[in-house]
Amino acid sequence: MAKTKVSIDREECISCESCWTICPDFFEQNTVDNWSEVVEKHRTGGNPAEGEAPGELLDKVQEAADACPVQIIHVG
Repeated sequence: MAKTKVSIDREECISCESCWTICPDFFEQNTVDNWSEVVEKHRTGGNPAEGEAPGELLDKVQEAADACPVQIIHVG
């Protein structure tokens, strides 16, 4: 199944917890800066701000992006 590109403007994250609460299989809170990041398993090139969402997580990833109050998660 195809994967969908996801990116996070991490510097603009307000650590509201929405994304990692809605989709903890894809998003997590960085323990150093507290900003959202892509879990290591789904990162692209080791970059915590970029990843590829597998089809089975795409609905939840999109839900998390839609719930982000500062709209910093980009899907597609």
